[in-house]
Amino acid sequence: MSRGARVLPGFSLSLGVAVLYLSLVVLLPLSALFLKTAELGWGRFFAVITSGWVAAAVRFTLGASIAAALLNVVVGLLIAWVLGRYTFPFARVIDAVIDLPFALPTAVAGIALSTLYAEGGLLGGALSSVGFRYPWPVWRGFAAGWRESPIAWTVYDRISLAPLGVVIAMAFVGLPFVVRTVQPVIEDLSRDVEEAAATLGASRFQIFRAVVLPELAPALLTGFALALARGLGEYGSVIFISGNRPDTEIASQVIIKMIEVNETGTYADATAVAVLLLAASFALLLAINLLQRAASRGHAGRAAG
Repeated sequence: MSRGARVLPGFSLSLGVAVLYLSLVVLLPLSALFLKTAELGWGRFFAVITSGWVAAAVRFTLGASIAAALLNVVVGLLIAWVLGRYTFPFARVIDAVIDLPFALPTAVAGIALSTLYAEGGLLGGALSSVGFRYPWPVWRGFAAGWRESPIAWTVYDRISLAPLGVVIAMAFVGLPFVVRTVQPVIEDLSRDVEEAAATLGASRFQIFRAVVLPELAPALLTGFALALARGLGEYGSVIFISGNRPDTEIASQVIIKMIEVNETGTYADATAVAVLLLAASFALLLAINLLQRAASRGHAGRAAG
């Protein structure tokens, strides 16, 4: 057998099928999106993406997605740690429940969450009865002058039809991405280094911060990126719990309204919002990937040293 021969034949055919599939599913739709947006021209494009309606929706979408992803990192790490390190009854049941958002239709999730957190719902009514309130930041710009804070805080007394409900819906659909990314790393962690650190007198917090966390950092960043991307593109579960309100309107709702209601825009205007959201997603994912590489290199350097 020649040195360049492959054990499995058909590389050219499989490569061609893969490229064709990616072109049809990914590259062509994105190309059509940019071509449709190009019909607007730069002037109209910037007018659309800088309008108050679009800017407010994109800011809220980014803020809620980041908040949900950060929440998923904390809760997902805890769940992955429990499932990966301990053996207890019904562990397999809990492990299977984690994957439920993957299979559950987003509309069903949205209806369930809105019913649960509505003012008359089980949790929403209980929280309302105890006077539950929380602040949410709102960007107001520098209209009041440079000495005034560009961020104002609005206090809400409900979860459904409010920003916190949107965050919970995004966290619901994004949690499995964090757990499934971190759990295998936790299961493969060697406990010898932890036991050695404990023998040398390190506390549990010191062991977690100096030994465990550096090992989990790349996986946590990956899970954060996946949960963030999932939240940015979520629509089905959010639309029910957010309602048709200006203060909880996500970018996907703006796109739908521009397509369905002629008075608010055109199809090309909707593609401009989609391009803006796509660019923001790529920028965030690029920054997270750079951080992940830096964390991996730092961990490799410490291991080599």
